[in-house]
Amino acid sequence: MAKKKSPASSRRAASKELREEVLNYISRQGSSTFNYKQVAFALGATGSSIHRAITLLLAELAFDGDLIEVSPGKYKSPQRNNVTTGVFVRRANGKNSVITDADGESIMVAERNSMHALNGDKVRINIAARRRGVEPEAQVIEIIEEKDQTFIGTLQVDRHMAFLETDSKFLANDIMIPRAKLKGGKQGDKAIVRITSWPEDDKNPLGEVVDILGKTGENTTEMHAILAEFGLPYRYPENVDKAAQKIDAGITPEEVAARIDMRDVLTFTIDPRDAKDFDDALSIRKLSDGNYEVGVHIADVTHYVHPDTLLDKEAQKRATSVYLVDRVVPMLPEHLSNGICSLRPDEDKLTFSCIFTMDAKANVLSHKIARTVTRSNRRFTYEEAQQIIETGIGDYAEEILTLNEMAQALRKARYDNGSVEFDRAEVRFDVDETGHPVSVFFKESKEANKLIEEFMLLANKTVATEIGKPAGHKKPKAFVYRIHDMPDPGKLADLSKIARTFGFKVKETGSSREVNRSINRMLADVKGRGEENFLSTLAIRSMAKAIYSTTNVGHYGLAFDYYTHFTSPIRRYPDMMVHRLLDRYLSGGRSVNQAKLEEQCKHSSDMEQLAANAERASIKYKQVEFMGDHMGEVYTGVISGVTEWGLYVELDENLCEGLVPVRDLADDYYDFDEKNYCLIGRRHGTRYRLGDNVKVKVARANLERKQLDFLLVDDRGHGPGEDDLGSTASVKETLRNGGKGKSSGNRKQKTRTRSRKK
Repeated sequence: MAKKKSPASSRRAASKELREEVLNYISRQGSSTFNYKQVAFALGATGSSIHRAITLLLAELAFDGDLIEVSPGKYKSPQRNNVTTGVFVRRANGKNSVITDADGESIMVAERNSMHALNGDKVRINIAARRRGVEPEAQVIEIIEEKDQTFIGTLQVDRHMAFLETDSKFLANDIMIPRAKLKGGKQGDKAIVRITSWPEDDKNPLGEVVDILGKTGENTTEMHAILAEFGLPYRYPENVDKAAQKIDAGITPEEVAARIDMRDVLTFTIDPRDAKDFDDALSIRKLSDGNYEVGVHIADVTHYVHPDTLLDKEAQKRATSVYLVDRVVPMLPEHLSNGICSLRPDEDKLTFSCIFTMDAKANVLSHKIARTVTRSNRRFTYEEAQQIIETGIGDYAEEILTLNEMAQALRKARYDNGSVEFDRAEVRFDVDETGHPVSVFFKESKEANKLIEEFMLLANKTVATEIGKPAGHKKPKAFVYRIHDMPDPGKLADLSKIARTFGFKVKETGSSREVNRSINRMLADVKGRGEENFLSTLAIRSMAKAIYSTTNVGHYGLAFDYYTHFTSPIRRYPDMMVHRLLDRYLSGGRSVNQAKLEEQCKHSSDMEQLAANAERASIKYKQVEFMGDHMGEVYTGVISGVTEWGLYVELDENLCEGLVPVRDLADDYYDFDEKNYCLIGRRHGTRYRLGDNVKVKVARANLERKQLDFLLVDDRGHGPGEDDLGSTASVKETLRNGGKGKSSGNRKQKTRTRSRKK
């Protein structure tokens, strides 16, 4: 009788067979890159266990030098030419690299081998022979194309010399400036400086002042510096503003006759209390059959801003309005955004509308998309509308309550279909007349906010479906979609693992509806608990980024097959693109060039990301500025991030986040356990884990770097390293420096001439 194989030997055989299949797949790829999903698909492998096995095998092959991991989770075979091209990535901490054009691999470049290439320069490199277990290294042999470089910092000017003291993560060196190139800049001014040259034998680059932003530390100066840091405009070109001023509302009898006149239908806006650009309004009237006509009316911006005009080119370049803590930098000049196009009460306005016939349960019976003329009867703030919803008393209470019931029905149907419910509180600041933050409050989404949100979602979905799914099996025309891809399986697995440590279950596999419902359950169950903010943030991070594209893959987070942005043309250029395409296609026009449209989509997505980064930077700046007034005070918080350099802690009281540097954990030597998201002490075994509740003292507040440093303390307010960091003298010293104590971030080597050596 044949001897039966043991389970262990069967597993070894299966593992060997899988390895052979994977190696066979790799051998056929040549120089192409691949990830575990592509390997699994090619092998017909399904199931989370075999996916994990393939992931581990690829990581093992990369560790042994049999594969190159060109970026996290992306691999290729190690055959390559020694000479190739790529984009140089400069870092102030000296960890320079080149991202190769061929496969996107990141290869280290020592400073001595950089030829003073700057961040973003196109370079040719020579790659050293690869050695097992050693990171590949390259030498720049030619700078093919120099990227125009500007940096922001503080001018240091004396009788003999001038330089810009930068605080850039892309440059460790100060920039020397000839006095003739200062453009009127004085000592202590914050300036934008362009690098003009960097001779190979010099330790510092040479530059010239592009613009003076103002005195360092002044609020407007710092906000403009944040915009400039991300390459965003901080003032409007005078000629563009003049062009806008010449535009008239132009609501003539002829124009009204060409549209649906809805000025006699009850219409109102609901917006934040400080809003001035009202780009959407709702109308409602009850029909004779008991159903309702609900109109979603959007400012008809493209009636006034025509393609290829000065105004249009500026709007396209900006792509979005930018919302900082204390100001809005509009995409369109205020004459349009706050005036002609804004749906202000008691003014006739030209609008582009989605008009729905709905029953009382919010089922859409029919719809039409058309250009209209409307007149808002009332402007509500969210707070006013919320009070009416809660009390049933106020202007147009019956209509608002009806719309709110419909919105709740729409929201329930959306969640039942698998839409993810993210409802995280946003940090906001009350600032004084100088822009200094005096208090923190949280912006929460209530029923009034969600009422508007649901009808905007309905309009966006309807418009996208109208074009993306034409009747009669016709081929869809090129269009702008707002797409949201499926989550990365690895990030979803991480979320599931961390959620389990808190007692929650998140599905890693299954249909998108099942996965999203499990996330919604977790988000609902965690409400009011200490880990709520942390887990909701982690859930958001597990998702892909939503972008604009002409290739429709649906919107995973909303569980919509078709979705676009139609409802905010005052502040988003893609909405203007959608309005123009709608007008063209509803009139029977031919499809536009998809490739050109895709370029505009990519630009809009990129600018949206820059605007979001700038908004976060302004919030971080105000958080550091606010906490600078609370040096030495003790707060409770939750560990929101764990890295090899320390613990990030988010405060319960105001959601400000700061770093507890690992070097300040003086009671032990701590190792970073990446898999379990914790730091573990070698001697005492003390463990600091993601999501743990802690007490911290505010130790440093560095406004230049927008960094907060905390010190862990016990219930008595004492902590490791107290003599160095928590003493009254240390706090006073930091306060004397205006809240700009030394930060725990990577230290820059300041390089000047003669007196300061690199």
